[in-house]
Amino acid sequence: MAFRLAAQESTCEGETLVEKMQFALSVGFDGIELSGRGNGVFVGREDELVAARAAGVVMPSAVAHVDFFMGDFDPDRRRAAIDEQKAMLSSLAKAGGIGFVAPHAFGLFSRHLPPFTPPRGDEESRQLLLEALTEVAAHAEEHGVELFLEPLNRFEDFVVNTLADSSWYVDEVASPGLSVVADTWHMNIEESDIGAAIRTAGDRIHHVQLGDSNRLEPGAGHYDWDETLTALEDIGYDGWLAMECRLSGPARDVLPRVSKLLKR
Repeated sequence: MAFRLAAQESTCEGETLVEKMQFALSVGFDGIELSGRGNGVFVGREDELVAARAAGVVMPSAVAHVDFFMGDFDPDRRRAAIDEQKAMLSSLAKAGGIGFVAPHAFGLFSRHLPPFTPPRGDEESRQLLLEALTEVAAHAEEHGVELFLEPLNRFEDFVVNTLADSSWYVDEVASPGLSVVADTWHMNIEESDIGAAIRTAGDRIHHVQLGDSNRLEPGAGHYDWDETLTALEDIGYDGWLAMECRLSGPARDVLPRVSKLLKR
């Protein structure tokens, strides 16, 4: 099976999305994952994205680069995050995208760092996230796109850390507008058996993010790529593999090696 690969927008050479797409194709990639910047930045690019789509740029996904999240402890910031996510999903749909990668929260709290006990109880956190995801998924479904719920490692989030955690919300919401994203770097930390975790999550996984054990490009660390690719083949995965990592050298040198490794 030959997986489709998306390069990070920020690592592609070129000034315009058309130029970046040409660069991505030249190094063995098939599309671009967009930077989903908040505070109106991504939504403000809507005309640019629509024009790029018309010019043949393939933009299957975007990843959240925002200041506040659906799991925020502050009710106003939480509400703002939900509204912002819905607006960005609408813009992604106009760009011809499939889904938007977003976690419960990033850097808000960790049970593995002081003070260890979050200021909100577990059940309340789960319920608030479930309510937010239900609303956002309904909006995504209406616009023909998906929210990809991303599990983060234990030091970056305190609610959704594993594929099983993310799968629970997907099952509870039960909407085509919500699915699981498997991030290899976070799985490297949190999953005891990565292949088994992928197979158990199965067709709930609609997107994959790439980063090796050191969060450099695939092949630059000690991550077992054969195990992950085989597990994805076993579940019949036909989505995208998108870069979300730093690069060990210039993109034009590094990305062809990644393409060769993953398009086995």
